[in-house]
Amino acid sequence: MNFLFYGFVILVFFSIILLIEATYIWWQSQHSGAARRVESRIRMMSAGGHGNDKAVSILKQRELSASPRMTRLLLRVPRIHVLDRWLVQSGLNWSIGKFLSYTLFPPLVVWMVGSMIYVPALALLTATLLSAVFASFKVNRAKARRLKQIEEQLPEAADMISRSLRAGHSFSTALGIVGDEMPEPIGGEFRTAFDEINFGVPLNDALGALANRVPISDLRYFVIAVLIQRESGGNLAEILGNISQIIRSRLALLGKVRVLSSEGRLSAWILGILPFALALILSIVNPGFLRVLWTDPAGIKMIGVALVMMMFGLIWMRKTIRIHV
Repeated sequence: MNFLFYGFVILVFFSIILLIEATYIWWQSQHSGAARRVESRIRMMSAGGHGNDKAVSILKQRELSASPRMTRLLLRVPRIHVLDRWLVQSGLNWSIGKFLSYTLFPPLVVWMVGSMIYVPALALLTATLLSAVFASFKVNRAKARRLKQIEEQLPEAADMISRSLRAGHSFSTALGIVGDEMPEPIGGEFRTAFDEINFGVPLNDALGALANRVPISDLRYFVIAVLIQRESGGNLAEILGNISQIIRSRLALLGKVRVLSSEGRLSAWILGILPFALALILSIVNPGFLRVLWTDPAGIKMIGVALVMMMFGLIWMRKTIRIHV
């Protein structure tokens, strides 16, 4: 029973940390001041922000589910396309119906199996909750990994467009060249924008859709620079070359910052894992030593206070070592 209790405490702790992390990342990407300013600038530059609905209607719509009836039900859900865009940004070949099935069915299976065999209620509840959030965690991880790859590939794509423009190609043709020559995932995104332009979508709307599909600040600055150049004129090849150099310099500086903050990240991991590791070792060496923590009411309160203080300490250390460049 001691091992189950320690396992439950460890799982609850990491579940809380992951939930806070996911909430923080979502808030920063959707509601931060920088995100609002960039979104507002893109809407102002892209035909007043109202031309995209009509343009997208000529494109093939993404299916929300393999079942037509399920698709009709999902279309009635408010802001369902926000969830669909989140899945698209992850790069996983998941529809909303598949995501919901991966979210709902595993907890039911875990609960049924746990009901058939003897499993403590707290451990069963923890396993059920973890199986329910596993799909969301996987999508978030895939999205973060994919956006990081696009960010690293963007300078080379900007240089390729700049060289294509100097060679005499049009900007839309340069987008097609990037889509054909660059590897995934950035090649697929630029290929989609090139196909939209060929289908008749205005260039401003195609670039706005590209910025919405890939919520990266550097790519949005790239789109804003192109849109401003189309309005005011100038040497677009030189502008894109300068943007490429700026992005490369920022990524190099970010790499140095990550190296310098690696000691702080390692300290955060050690301080977060050390109490649970020591509790596990003590429970193996002397099982009765820590029993007072959950048999005495004061011990339970001490555990709660310690977990809350650890959570705030880890959040503080994370904010200290996460330096935005």
